[in-house]
Amino acid sequence: MSESLSVNAPLTAADGEPLKLKLARERRNKQLKAVALIAPLAIFLLLTFVIPIATLLKRSVDNPEVVSYLPQTTKAIAGWDRRALPSEDVFRAMSQDLLVAKENKTIFEVAKRLNMDITGFRSLLQKTARKMPLELAAGESVRDRFIQIDERWGDPDHWHVIAKNAKSWTPFYLYSSLDLRETKAGTPELAPVEERAFLNIFGRTLWISLWVTVFCLLLGYPLAYWLANLPARKSNLLMILVLLPFWTSVLVRVASWIVLLQREGLINSALMNLGLIHEPLQLAFNRVGVYIAMVHILLPFVILPAYSVMKSIPQTYMRAAISLGDHPFAAFWKIYFPQTVAGVAAGALLVFIMCIGYYITPALLGSPEEQMVSYYVAFYTNVTINWGMAAALGSLLLIATMTLYAVYSKLVGANRLSLG
Repeated sequence: MSESLSVNAPLTAADGEPLKLKLARERRNKQLKAVALIAPLAIFLLLTFVIPIATLLKRSVDNPEVVSYLPQTTKAIAGWDRRALPSEDVFRAMSQDLLVAKENKTIFEVAKRLNMDITGFRSLLQKTARKMPLELAAGESVRDRFIQIDERWGDPDHWHVIAKNAKSWTPFYLYSSLDLRETKAGTPELAPVEERAFLNIFGRTLWISLWVTVFCLLLGYPLAYWLANLPARKSNLLMILVLLPFWTSVLVRVASWIVLLQREGLINSALMNLGLIHEPLQLAFNRVGVYIAMVHILLPFVILPAYSVMKSIPQTYMRAAISLGDHPFAAFWKIYFPQTVAGVAAGALLVFIMCIGYYITPALLGSPEEQMVSYYVAFYTNVTINWGMAAALGSLLLIATMTLYAVYSKLVGANRLSLG
């Protein structure tokens, strides 16, 4: 009987506490310590990465002006059939909202927003707000008084714009960033050719990024291969030269290239003194200067991933293939190169992603024809204070980056499976 009791009794620690409970408490304490260790990093990422990106995405579709500053008009116009002019109630609500906006000095905010859809809407609202409160003659309606102030109030298109923006979100900024416009039916359509701008800007950004990536690969792959096959002493010494640009500001490097590439710069002077050219070449403030400076700045981001992969590949693989009768180039292409694809692809993706968001180099070394999307993000942020357009352009860059990363992950995963 005593033996059965001792077998069925719960195990206890030295202090008499059940061992199961003590182990569970210690496991919970370790989990809490682990959470406490990563909490500062999680909070930092939340404040500096997650929240700004969420805010960026929200601002790209945020449309608070009409809803906030014309609240009565927003409610009244909801039942409009959008065929003829709105009813008298809508005009009366508009007059009350304009009176409040005039007193609170908020008319500029809603006028600026509506002016994005129809040029001249700002002056129309400000002109009408100055007439508030309305003084109606006997038998005169609010609608007639509005049209008397400005005949544009009798144009249904102006009311369509108000009705379209009488909601807290809008695709207007995203459509504008893609050279689209919203029809009266609410569907997007391409703007006329003469009004398109951002598709060309996005195309230019991708084109410049593609060629910078190609040039970095053409220069970086042979350099990484050479460094990986040098003796360790020489390789480490030359790697310092690769890392040296990281210790210098990008702005300083771009300014140095301006000194070197300008018409009276060191490169043109040297070429003319050697008799190779008879007049200075245009190397700065054009596409050539942008390519040279961006390749110089981004080249280490290809060399380092490729070098790290190449260094881990045993040189005996190549020697074994050659000793078995394979041509050196064939051995390189079939044995060595497939093992470097992951590192090279990582470097190429990193360079391309950094390129599409570049601002300083094209702004300083390029002409207006070389400005990329990031330049216009800064323009809408600092000059026109159009946060919606800036956020929309930034959101499209973010989507492009995430798409590229998804494609890269799929390609690298497929490559690993094929190698396995």
